[in-house]
Amino acid sequence: MNERAQYLPADERRAATVEAVVGLAAEQNPADITTSAIAERMGLTQGALFRHFRSKDAILEETMAWISQRLLARIEAAAEGASSPAAALEAMFTAHIDFIARHPGVPRMLFGELQRPGKTLPKKMVQSLIRQYAKRLRSLFEAGQAAGEFDPALDIDAAAVMFIGTIQGLVMQSLLAGKVSEIRRDAPAAFAIYRRGIGVRP
Repeated sequence: MNERAQYLPADERRAATVEAVVGLAAEQNPADITTSAIAERMGLTQGALFRHFRSKDAILEETMAWISQRLLARIEAAAEGASSPAAALEAMFTAHIDFIARHPGVPRMLFGELQRPGKTLPKKMVQSLIRQYAKRLRSLFEAGQAAGEFDPALDIDAAAVMFIGTIQGLVMQSLLAGKVSEIRRDAPAAFAIYRRGIGVRP
């Protein structure tokens, strides 16, 4: 048993649990992940795990919150460091792709939650993530139009859907190929097509 894991402070234990779930999701169907498997990955007993989480759903909620916070923070930081709206758009795309390549279990979990029947809290959290992401993109497109970088006639809502959809398509292909890390290789060409499609001006 992992002695260090036994005595981690509560916040570190919760973070380590999320890391274990995301790691397991990269290796197997997220729906099949059990609390026993999570505890084993961490070197703990299930009893120790449940001292910090009341149920498996609570662990999933914590994991979805982590994914949302980390991904949104990553793309926001990428956009803020860019020199223009068009550069920010590319930086966000690259940051998102890098996040997926570093955490291949994340897209498997997101797709899995969206397929679950009913209105579960984790599913609502994924939907909220997508809405927040789209809102940030629309703001960027509006800034780009004001700066003369984007076509004034650009359908902003459609462009936001296509941006997220392009990444989702790359993710799906990488999952089918069984090599999520290759998403970095395919992303630049896909973004170049997207860029031309939305009419980004030189």
